[in-house]
Amino acid sequence: MIMTFEQLAELRGIVAMVDGAFDPLHAGHIAYFRAAAEVGDPLLCNVASDRYVATKHPALLPDWQRATVIDALRDIAYTHVNAYDTETVLEHLRPKRYVKGMDWEGRLPPRQVEICARFGIEIVFLDTIRDSSSRLLRAYAEGMRGQSGEVHAR
Repeated sequence: MIMTFEQLAELRGIVAMVDGAFDPLHAGHIAYFRAAAEVGDPLLCNVASDRYVATKHPALLPDWQRATVIDALRDIAYTHVNAYDTETVLEHLRPKRYVKGMDWEGRLPPRQVEICARFGIEIVFLDTIRDSSSRLLRAYAEGMRGQSGEVHAR
């Protein structure tokens, strides 16, 4: 079920939250979702907005399409397109758990750690890292470059 920001308060203390851009969605994300769902709480996926994705690369799919695809996955109970930032969502939602990949251990923004401590949100790190969207996009772009360095459509 795709939730609005206002509806998130209905899920306080009930869900575990994962978040990211998921652009492109890949098998590593699926492993992350499956492991997060095994934590035992209904899983809410907080999907980064197009505005955020544009700071990294041009979006392959608009946020509403990424949310629709993710919401169709069996491990995801709720989906939300984040029009703000993760900190704002954590404060408003106050999930039971905030689930991140091990690559974030020791690297979470201090404000996220403070918010989780203030509201008693357990931070869970999962060792499911198999790939990254950024690496996949770089490999794809490099594969499209000819010897002259020009980008060629496939």
